[in-house]
Amino acid sequence: MGENEAISSTEGLPVTVSSLMGDLRALGVEAGSALIVHSSLKSLGWVCGGPVAVIQALERALGPGGTLVMPTHSGDLSDPAQWRNPPVPEPWWEIIRQTMPAYDPDLTPTRQMGAIPETFRKQRGVLRSAHPQVSFAAWGSHAQYVTEKHAIEVDLGEGSPLARVYELGGHVLLLGVGHGNNTSLHLSEYRADYKGKRQSRNGAPMMVSGRREWVWCEYLSINDDDFAVIGESFARETGLQRTGRVGNATALLFPQRAIVDYGVQWMERYRR
Repeated sequence: MGENEAISSTEGLPVTVSSLMGDLRALGVEAGSALIVHSSLKSLGWVCGGPVAVIQALERALGPGGTLVMPTHSGDLSDPAQWRNPPVPEPWWEIIRQTMPAYDPDLTPTRQMGAIPETFRKQRGVLRSAHPQVSFAAWGSHAQYVTEKHAIEVDLGEGSPLARVYELGGHVLLLGVGHGNNTSLHLSEYRADYKGKRQSRNGAPMMVSGRREWVWCEYLSINDDDFAVIGESFARETGLQRTGRVGNATALLFPQRAIVDYGVQWMERYRR
């Protein structure tokens, strides 16, 4: 969405840090809580200050005792043989494996994550986890706890930032996006026992003992195709999801433990 379209689509007055804070409070975001945010800047309308204003509103709503977490994934640091959007010619694969720069938490950009997390990861005081493909960035009182020890083999399972937020009793905020973007349900995949569960191999360029290496690892083969259905069922059956307006966007807020546990039960019942 271009800026002209954002202006014309904005209902009433511009969206500001102050108005966003009010909307977040009305939705139920509480000071001192841990919050994973998935977002779409364009859904908010025209925001005075763009992604910076959104980040400031979130941090002020959470306060100094809170913890703000965002996915900062870099999916292009992966095996090119598995790339589909877009694919690359097979003769390129080994060249990419040999030359792709190693993951650097300070330098490596996010890929297809949006302007808000890409801006957030650069903020002074924000920490970013060490996983080369599915890193998370965090700010606030539990930022180090959330991001530390996120090794390549951990991925989105136990010991990941998702599991750390679960331990903290945090919440998930979907800001202008749906449950298809809810990465916490990947933790459900790791914890659920269903027949179709399988492992897959992937790799990434990393710094190992001061040298760049291509590192291979076995992961759970994840699939978000049913996340929207799980989210709809969770909201309907538990009543734990709050829905409201933040700026021009529809926002969903819910406890992360509850949806992860619900996701485990749903997957064990319906996945094949």
